[in-house]
Amino acid sequence: MKPTIYDIAKTAGVSTATVSKVINNTGRISEKTRKKILELMDELSYQPNVHASAMKGKCTYQVALLIPDMDNPIYSQYLKHIEDRGQELGFSIVMCNTDYNPEKEERHIAAAAKRVDGFIVASKFENEELLQKLLRDDVPVVLFAHERPEIVTDSVTVDDFLGGFMATEHLISQGHKRIGVIAMDSISCQDRIRGYKSALQKAGLTIDEELIVMGGPKLGDAEQTAQRLLDLKERPTAIFGCNDVMAIGVMQAAKKRRISIPGELSVIGFDNTELCSIVTPELSSVAMPVHELGRKAIEVLIDKIEKSSDVKRRIRMLPELVLRESVSSI
Repeated sequence: MKPTIYDIAKTAGVSTATVSKVINNTGRISEKTRKKILELMDELSYQPNVHASAMKGKCTYQVALLIPDMDNPIYSQYLKHIEDRGQELGFSIVMCNTDYNPEKEERHIAAAAKRVDGFIVASKFENEELLQKLLRDDVPVVLFAHERPEIVTDSVTVDDFLGGFMATEHLISQGHKRIGVIAMDSISCQDRIRGYKSALQKAGLTIDEELIVMGGPKLGDAEQTAQRLLDLKERPTAIFGCNDVMAIGVMQAAKKRRISIPGELSVIGFDNTELCSIVTPELSSVAMPVHELGRKAIEVLIDKIEKSSDVKRRIRMLPELVLRESVSSI
């Protein structure tokens, strides 16, 4: 197994940032420490990662934002605030749309590595091996709109558990007891489902796994997945969509079945995108502090790039409920 920058740092008794400075001949390092690290690198036959070296050997004042689904308007909102704050701090943003495709993720990383100083990875990232390699090679990475407790890296996100709890608790307060949820396979959705279940338990309601359905991220996927809930013999009186696209997919499936919203079915989403005010009836949703999230994500990444700090930050912001027309009491 090839030695990593972490092996060199551990053996030398220094931080990975110190090793990185020696590799790139930057920063103020004592000659004794520099000599010790160079000797260890030679002894262990350590070869610096090409991508990491390319990135850290210069400062391009550009960072890459990797998003999984440009069709979801929440990501254009994120991009706006990340870009605005980035420009204030002297950095430009390169946007990469991955379509939940691990091969596209790898191509984007390979192409961007030579021209950016770090990465903001938004929401779901499929190529686990590549993500782990970036972190092992000490490439500046900030996870955005999701967090990975098992991975030691910076993250900026909203409290997804609380958001799921708030959405479900509101439906319960309107008299709903049979509440469905539609989600995709992502860490954020898993946390929102945990919040949904916690709200049911708090209210003394039974958790029915039949009412939790998983599907793809696109609007057509959501509409198709929603059919499984709407075609149940005893269908739910309310459905929580783990993002606005999924909630609107529920609304479309309901309309095709002539199920009135909110008269026969209440629907609530998550993200509070502009879509909420376009659909009829207007969609209630859990709002995230998008402006603050975006600004904080780029601030944390630039701080990592400029200071090479080993301190990892996990920033979690609070959601709020925005009520419109899609939920009624029973």
